[in-house]
Amino acid sequence: MCLAVLCAGLAGTGLRAEAADPDSKPGLRQGDAERVYSQGETALRAGSLAEAERCFKSVLELDPRSAGAYANLGVISMRRHQWGQALRDLRAAERLEPSVAGIRLNIGLVYYHENDFRSAIPPFESVVRDDPASVQARYLLGLCYFLTERYAQAARTLEQVWNQESNDINYLYVLGNAAERSQPSDVQNRAELENRALTRFIEIGQNTAEYHLLMGKAFLNRGESEKALPELGKAEQLDAHLPFLHFNLGLAYLAQHDFEKARDEFAEDARIEPDVAFNYDRLGLAYFYLQDYVKAEANFREALRRDPHMASSYYGLARVYQQRENYAAALSAATEAVEIEPGISSYHFLKGRLLAKAGRPGEAKQELAISKRLLDASREKAQDELSGGALPEPELSALPTPQ
Repeated sequence: MCLAVLCAGLAGTGLRAEAADPDSKPGLRQGDAERVYSQGETALRAGSLAEAERCFKSVLELDPRSAGAYANLGVISMRRHQWGQALRDLRAAERLEPSVAGIRLNIGLVYYHENDFRSAIPPFESVVRDDPASVQARYLLGLCYFLTERYAQAARTLEQVWNQESNDINYLYVLGNAAERSQPSDVQNRAELENRALTRFIEIGQNTAEYHLLMGKAFLNRGESEKALPELGKAEQLDAHLPFLHFNLGLAYLAQHDFEKARDEFAEDARIEPDVAFNYDRLGLAYFYLQDYVKAEANFREALRRDPHMASSYYGLARVYQQRENYAAALSAATEAVEIEPGISSYHFLKGRLLAKAGRPGEAKQELAISKRLLDASREKAQDELSGGALPEPELSALPTPQ
């Protein structure tokens, strides 16, 4: 599942290169910037990224205020998965042309690709506000709300694209779950919406691999791995190469403490989906419980290379370093985990223990108190990292295919 980046960068927005001032550089003629910009667009459409990049950089030499050139350079970096550079170029384009929704849509997509769903929300919200007919922006905004546990907003937002997306089984799964997890006071038609999504989900999904995958996922989210495995097994019989199938099989085996099978499933999903950081994060966890700390560290680092915001991988590294009695490195990694996800009890607990080991009792006491408060606040739904709780959901954060 992938959502194409705005291929022409600013196609349809009316943004073009400005004609360069002939006095700005000796030997340059009026219209040079427009000509080179057009060449860059042609190269970009043809997939010649190096040529397109050269052209748009040349445009910026002629006209440093060309928002179109910056935006298209951002698109080029997105295609190369160079998210940091893409964001810098797109932000430069936004400063020059803040009213162009397409630029902000791509900014949101960069954050989405980096699994930074909270940062993706404001640009998607702004696109929906300025272009209410954008199904793409509204769908992505709804997914971001869901993935940041803002379920009522997710349900209301996703319901608005029912007519366009109700043939998409993933859309129906997320919408039904968002409605089910919302409070009745927040979504007035909550029960009706949940039932409508579930009925349609069953209607179009029966006996497809995707249907059984998502049913298995639903059981995993309830902590029922014994019921998840048969559903995931049916999905495997129908399509053994289905993306994220083996990831969820790995989660089921983790919940059952079958770490060798979990390891093999995560490794298989990494082969099918090599760019998904969650695979390496959970593979690192399986190796950690198998006490293969060298491979655990390598996989946690691989996860962080692909997603520097993955708090669970910092936490995994902290535990690996703790096992090796490298307490300074362990404390540094635990601190990173806490800074990225401050609402996880176990992260604060580990940091507190490491601070105590470092001879900093006051700070240790503070972290352990935070850990206890977080644990007490969520005790009814608390589950360990093997059996459920806030399970990673890469199959939902994969970009949807436009209908």
